[in-house]
Amino acid sequence: MAVYTKTGDKGSTKLVGGVKVRKHHPRVEAYGTTDELCSLLGHSLSFLSSEDYKYKEELINIQQLIFDCSRDLAVPERGMRPYKLTSDSYKWLEKKIDAYWKLCPEINKFILPGGTLFASSLQVVRTVTRRAERCVVFLMDEGEDVNSEVLVFLNRLSDYLFVLARLVNFQSGELELDYENSPQVFSRRKKSVPDNS
Repeated sequence: MAVYTKTGDKGSTKLVGGVKVRKHHPRVEAYGTTDELCSLLGHSLSFLSSEDYKYKEELINIQQLIFDCSRDLAVPERGMRPYKLTSDSYKWLEKKIDAYWKLCPEINKFILPGGTLFASSLQVVRTVTRRAERCVVFLMDEGEDVNSEVLVFLNRLSDYLFVLARLVNFQSGELELDYENSPQVFSRRKKSVPDNS
């Protein structure tokens, strides 16, 4: 079987079910961005230190879930194929977020992305997650069928990456830098994860 098919040489591609669309179609943009997200997370794994290795298995699991997102986003009509991603995906993430947030020092200002190679790479992955989320919202607003669980998962994933990046820096002894002009945005009385929406 050849790797190249030449079917996309004129700027079109096929969705699940054989539906042909241009490569700039919002659906292609959405699953193309989750593909980018999955690859970028794989790149982040190359920065794992021996101290961070304990997170490898769950991050690979997240890559699997992101692949499920891409697969579901490639389905143009509900019912053509059962969706893969379920609410279990983000409920699992929520448990991780809550557990890791309790281990992080309290903050009451926005912080600048940075720190260790691994932590700063997670922040880059977080921003691409946000872009993927925007692509999915646009697709939904265009009236296209979308597995709604994908949007919830991406929203939780960005929070997870923010929290994990903080935890990695804390465990590595890296100091967080406040955004100097930040208002007081996170209540010290509230232990929950800040709503990054």
